[in-house]
Amino acid sequence: MPDLLIELFSEEIPARMQGKAADDLKKLVTNGLVEAGLTYASAGAFSTPRRLTLSVDGLLAASPAVKEERKGPKVGAPEQAMAGFLRSTGLSEDQLEARDDKKGQVWFAVIDKPGRPAAEIVAEVLEHTIRTFPWPKSMRWGAGTLRWVRPLHSILCILSDETGAEVVDLDIDGIKSGDTTRGHRFMAPDAFSVTSFDDYAAKLKRAKVVLDASERADHIWADATNQAFAQGMEVVEDRGLLAEVAGLVEWPVVLMGKIEEQFLDLPPEVLKTSMKEHQKFFSVKNPKSGRIEQYVTVANIETSDQGATILAGNGRVLSARLADGKFFWENDLRIAKGDKMQPWIDALENVTFHNKLGSQKERIERIAALAREIAPAVGADPDLAEQAARVAKADLSSEMVYEFPELQGLMGRYYADAAGMPPEVGAACEEHYSPLGPSDDVPTAPVSVAVALADKIDTFTAFWAMNELPSGSKDPYALRRSALGLFRLLSENNHNVSIAELLHRSFDERLAVTAKMLRNVIGKEASDEKKAIVEEELLIIQATAEKRKHSLLTFLHDRLKVFLKDKGVRHDIIDACIAMEGSDDLNLLVKRAEALSDALKTDDGENLIQGFKRANNILSKEEEKDGVSYELDPDIKFAENDEEKALFKALDTAEAVIKPAMEQGDFATAMAAMAKLRGPIDAFFEATQVNSDNPIVRRNRLCLLHRIRTICGGVADLTKVEG
Repeated sequence: MPDLLIELFSEEIPARMQGKAADDLKKLVTNGLVEAGLTYASAGAFSTPRRLTLSVDGLLAASPAVKEERKGPKVGAPEQAMAGFLRSTGLSEDQLEARDDKKGQVWFAVIDKPGRPAAEIVAEVLEHTIRTFPWPKSMRWGAGTLRWVRPLHSILCILSDETGAEVVDLDIDGIKSGDTTRGHRFMAPDAFSVTSFDDYAAKLKRAKVVLDASERADHIWADATNQAFAQGMEVVEDRGLLAEVAGLVEWPVVLMGKIEEQFLDLPPEVLKTSMKEHQKFFSVKNPKSGRIEQYVTVANIETSDQGATILAGNGRVLSARLADGKFFWENDLRIAKGDKMQPWIDALENVTFHNKLGSQKERIERIAALAREIAPAVGADPDLAEQAARVAKADLSSEMVYEFPELQGLMGRYYADAAGMPPEVGAACEEHYSPLGPSDDVPTAPVSVAVALADKIDTFTAFWAMNELPSGSKDPYALRRSALGLFRLLSENNHNVSIAELLHRSFDERLAVTAKMLRNVIGKEASDEKKAIVEEELLIIQATAEKRKHSLLTFLHDRLKVFLKDKGVRHDIIDACIAMEGSDDLNLLVKRAEALSDALKTDDGENLIQGFKRANNILSKEEEKDGVSYELDPDIKFAENDEEKALFKALDTAEAVIKPAMEQGDFATAMAAMAKLRGPIDAFFEATQVNSDNPIVRRNRLCLLHRIRTICGGVADLTKVEG
């Protein structure tokens, strides 16, 4: 069985595209081979800045011969149908077979497909792969029609076995396949031939090319950490940057340089971000002081001076970049210290949050009011919460955040601290965007939580007010992610906040702003016809306001279902809890659903559902038949057997536990007490006929069933639980 080696050699491929491109090459080629009848033992894909490589081991030497049978039209079918069938099979009518079928004779075509040599199939598959390769961006060059991410220079394609290597003949727009490749662009640029993958990998390494991206990354990290350790320093871990740098070099040479003393007092995040974004440098910190004092750069060439010239050039460029950062930092500090960030806050009046939603300053006013209102519920000081909300987004106007948007929030903390504001305010500036994803830390400081909740609630109501909702896979404003953040803020901090009123009030304020903006858009000089159109649009908005408010809470409940399903809570259990009063308290809703889920995982809990449903079904049927509701308190003096009396006592015991537990939000205790009713309810139904011939006893037993429904139904709407 031969092995296949493919290399597509080009100009530099962007680092962000290399990993997926290697996977795509493997998928497209191997799928094409298998579809053509060529199976294989294993395959591996590799990438460097200038090449994509695929190695396929244990490939069949040829595709197997195949006999295919196709059923055609009936014997005697119209000539047109027969002609179409013959064209599709490539046979003549005398080559068909007439066979008996359920409804008469039918023509069958037996097509013999001989096997094909692997080289022929590989050539077809590889040409199709190259011409249809799914690059995010591609280009044409010269006079050809081929599109590739960068100009494609050569194609290496060989089949090798114990007898030697064979070049797979291929010509794509004048690029002919061969058995040669090239090494490092500067240190080993000459072409050389290869006979197998092992020969290829070994010769590449001698030609200063490390083929495997993970090997390059491991080498970079090991060399960087060793150099830093030798000087008593630590490299700041950044896996994303490591993967990117490994895609920029074929022969990584790790060099470590020093940052000039004048820049060491810059915030470490500024140093790290500037070096990463502009230079692709790793930050190196002093573990004793925590300051970033040095950097690691990765060159793509060995030099006679051990990289001294490269470091000198990099140092000059880095100093120029950091000089800009220092200028921004010092200017921003003057505004923060002298004017308490007020010029930045005022500047946000000219920053549009959304073309239908007004300015960032208007939004800040709403968030500040909301944060003040939320503060008591999360244990925050209302004055501090409002103050923090007013300055939380001020750094958006700063020069540093303009240069590095990813530092928003973090720089706000630095500036709030420099302005002498309370530490809670600075923390809220940094933390109010969090959590941005499922792995982010959740703020725990009360002021930060109040501002974060206000920010997210205003976002929801703003987009719902103008009917900009997520649909299908589209969610351009990340509202689903914001909903997850809202749930985590409440549940992980155990804050009970009824958000319906907050949502409604914020929604009404948004509608007022929307109305004002619509009227301002057309202006005072607009024609009566335009004014009438705007007023009609406003009437429609007002008419649908209640529906939109309800749809917003429904959206949050739907997202909460996803949130809880990820925790292993069944959808029917979530529905049973959402149906209860107070379901706008999302933290209580989460706790209720988790407690019910845990209870139903026990035998008692699962069997209790059956008993409850039996009681509820009998009661509902008899209430409908009698036209009355059996809501009176049952009396134990009418109980006729021990099981009935035991159920009375069990209900008394359960209610004494469940009621106070529910008032305190202790759902686990309430659910456990409810689950203990399983035995008494089962015994009651085994020993008792509910529809007694005695009307007084019958009514009393139906009232007893109503009590079961009331007590269990106070925990969750168990009618929605399946099973």
